[in-house]
Amino acid sequence: MHLNRTTAGVFAVLIALLGPVPALAQETDTTAAITAATAAADAWLRLLDKEGPAASYDSASSRLRGAITQAKWESALQNARGPFEPFGERHLLKSQYASELPNAPPGQYVILQYETVVGGNRRVVETVVPSVDTDGQWRVGGYFIRPQ
Repeated sequence: MHLNRTTAGVFAVLIALLGPVPALAQETDTTAAITAATAAADAWLRLLDKEGPAASYDSASSRLRGAITQAKWESALQNARGPFEPFGERHLLKSQYASELPNAPPGQYVILQYETVVGGNRRVVETVVPSVDTDGQWRVGGYFIRPQ
């Protein structure tokens, strides 16, 4: 399945507009960062699956909410996820800490990739990018889905 430009663009825009984050310590405990970011992403994905795009928007990073309206977010998620519903079991494939991402300011990011079983016993890869928000909490600031 081919992703439309809106869906692909939402992820790129969200990462590009994440904005500045609180100052980083000289050395980051990447293991602790990955653990905290994964917990935040897992909770966010459960919320998205159970309560839908509106709830995911409300719990996303302040930068995401500042970069896109709730209506556009809901529409983009429906376009991206709708063809694959329902979403089932997830398996974490990869986690990677980064202090720099293309087109994003320096900060604390974790890129998480999940293999997810979806409707029709198909599989997709969901990429979730939590970052440290302005309040110091890990919150999702980017989401992308692609067929496997």
